[in-house]
Amino acid sequence: MQVILLENIPSLGKAGDLVKVSDGYGRNYLIPQKKAVLATEKSFKVIEHQKRLIEQRMEKTKKNAEKAAQQIESLSCTFTKTVGESGKIFGSVTSMDIENYLRENGVEIDRKKISLEEPIKNLGMFTVPIKLHPEVVAHLKVWVIQE
Repeated sequence: MQVILLENIPSLGKAGDLVKVSDGYGRNYLIPQKKAVLATEKSFKVIEHQKRLIEQRMEKTKKNAEKAAQQIESLSCTFTKTVGESGKIFGSVTSMDIENYLRENGVEIDRKKISLEEPIKNLGMFTVPIKLHPEVVAHLKVWVIQE
């Protein structure tokens, strides 16, 4: 029996793949669980149409992410912090601080997309990657200077 997968199934394939399975597996598990549909001409056309729509939507989100990346990379973020005798700053610069700075400059980014491994606790210039899309990463320059 040939079926078209509606979900990613690790042992079979990705969503949209045409796979050959045993009759019992397809009829008793995949089709009732709505993980696959019987491969007919009509269902194949419907799946192809849905794939095209998903690709168009992904392309549109990628373009929006690239625009946001250009906007982010044009910014230079500066934080002034008080410094102790040893050269360490009091407090730290966190992803929440960076998110607030971006929001003030008209860029709405979720804090979870900011890939700051640990808060910045030293003076200097740091490059912080911001993952906007699986294929688009923007790099924000963050300056931490003495008050």
